[in-house]
Amino acid sequence: MLLEEQRFLHEDLERLEQGISDRVADDPRHIRDRLNRDHQIAGFLNRIQAQSKRLLDIYNDTEGLRTKEIQSISTGDPFDEFYRQYAEIKDFHRKYPNEPVENLERAYKRKAPGEGESATTEVDNMFTGEEAFGRYLDLTTIHEDYLNLHNIKRVPYLQYLTMFDNFGPPLMTLKRADKNTDQYFNYVGRLADYLESFLRRTRPLEDLDKLFASIDEDFEKAWEENAIPGWGPEVLPVGPAAPTTEGTGEGIWCKECEKEFKNDNVYKSHLSGKKHIKAAESRKGQELANGAATNGHVNARGSTVQRLKERAIAEREYRIKRLASMMETVRTDTRVNVERRQGMTERERQLELEAMMAETTEAPMRNGDDESDSDEDEKIYNPLKLPLAWDGKPIPYWLYKLHGLGVEFPCEICGNFVYMGRRAFDKHFNEARHIYGLKCLGITNTTLFREITGIEDALKLWDKIQRDKKKEKAGGENIVQMEDADGNVMPEKVYYDLQKQGLL
Repeated sequence: MLLEEQRFLHEDLERLEQGISDRVADDPRHIRDRLNRDHQIAGFLNRIQAQSKRLLDIYNDTEGLRTKEIQSISTGDPFDEFYRQYAEIKDFHRKYPNEPVENLERAYKRKAPGEGESATTEVDNMFTGEEAFGRYLDLTTIHEDYLNLHNIKRVPYLQYLTMFDNFGPPLMTLKRADKNTDQYFNYVGRLADYLESFLRRTRPLEDLDKLFASIDEDFEKAWEENAIPGWGPEVLPVGPAAPTTEGTGEGIWCKECEKEFKNDNVYKSHLSGKKHIKAAESRKGQELANGAATNGHVNARGSTVQRLKERAIAEREYRIKRLASMMETVRTDTRVNVERRQGMTERERQLELEAMMAETTEAPMRNGDDESDSDEDEKIYNPLKLPLAWDGKPIPYWLYKLHGLGVEFPCEICGNFVYMGRRAFDKHFNEARHIYGLKCLGITNTTLFREITGIEDALKLWDKIQRDKKKEKAGGENIVQMEDADGNVMPEKVYYDLQKQGLL
């Protein structure tokens, strides 16, 4: 029985490897099919790990089953043991006569839609329509949570995509006291969970657990060193609160809110407001904490529990920053897509959605025939030679003119490659093709060569930068002047060289 289990595990591992090899050799064109393939491979890899662990346990005999089976065969009559196991097998099949036999040859083999494979895969239910199978971020609900925060600067969704990972001024106007609330804690928690979930759904083949563990380790180290911006321990002197300027003296001053009111009625209505009540409670807690301190200083946030809450909020902010930096390309594409959709009419958005759904529905039904694909491509009517959109159809002409896609921008550094439109031209300075071209010219500092496309201009600028550095270095050496006993003035370097030689 144990040998049969070993044989089954070895066969299962070989079938899994063959299934992964078949899928890696395939290169689907649609992002939906690529994600479906990657998630299938990830599932196979997890099963390989589980089966390999079970196989190692059998070989190491961790449960003692191998020793027990050998003893049962060697100590008694081998035929008795054989017939006993044979009777167990017959008894099992008598109880479960319709038990299906697992066919490993077909279990991991790729199936065409006509062979019984469902047209709907797990990837279809994994992404929202706005995410478009992992091409864009969908932060609309989280943006609404952001707008509901207290004392927040309201920004449109397009601007929020640029600054959602910036938790300090000038973009984020929240103070430290405003962040120490359950509402803000839940907001950063939802944002961090979404970014982590998005990474897991779009990168199933990467070791994300190791990545998240490294982020946690980096945060632990930075927290111990008080290197998290905006979350260092605050220290206040013991005693009464620091004096504040009580306005101009012409109106009524509210010391809790540190605000002056010109009208008595406005001041009275202000006293019943949530903001004033919250500020009064915060000030009262601070006075109690200062009065309870026995040494010269006390933590401004009060108890250790409060500090632990600050640490949890800081950890989520740190994780959001790290995850957002890893998805910079998706983030940029999301902003471009949102900006593009804002320039479309409702009719055009509906047609785009229908085209995407139709392509998603028809993609599993395709048999991969090259002739049928070429026939479909020939049917596309594109007399103006407009660029094709993600759905394989020409973009609208007004969008073509809006983005200036008819304007050519050649770049000699990129091998005279021509970029269509200003957006693609500006974007290419940070791409690998342009950076590689500069490195071939011997230029290492690529940040200073933006908007430079000619090889001669780039070489001249690089030569000028090198000459300026040499002059600056030579000038720095000659700043300090030294005088010997005879009154001769010379640079510091020359003075010390002569002194070492004993000539002074």
